[in-house]
Amino acid sequence: HAALTTLAADSALPVTLITDVPARPTPAVESIAYFCTAELLANAAKHSGASAVTVDVDARDGLLRLRVTDDGRGGAVVGAGSGLTGLLARVRTVDGTLTCDSPPGGPTVVTVELPL
Repeated sequence: HAALTTLAADSALPVTLITDVPARPTPAVESIAYFCTAELLANAAKHSGASAVTVDVDARDGLLRLRVTDDGRGGAVVGAGSGLTGLLARVRTVDGTLTCDSPPGGPTVVTVELPL
């Protein structure tokens, strides 16, 4: 929570942070979640036209779920550039998943699930 709070405070956009992670994940999962959050906040600031972002992290059913939602214009696609594709490759190193729901007009919701 503390590391994500720092990312949120340093973001170019206002960020609402919601966390419910009772136990600290493994260093690998923690590092991937942090990196994904940082990259997704940077993407939202650079590409989305958003005015705000919500970062929601919880741990349930053996998974750490990170959901980053922005209120921007949408249109983000995994594979269209290197950013989301790179994140997908990173989460796959621990058998995680990344999905992106970003219809034209927004919002964009990127969900990362990492096994605990």
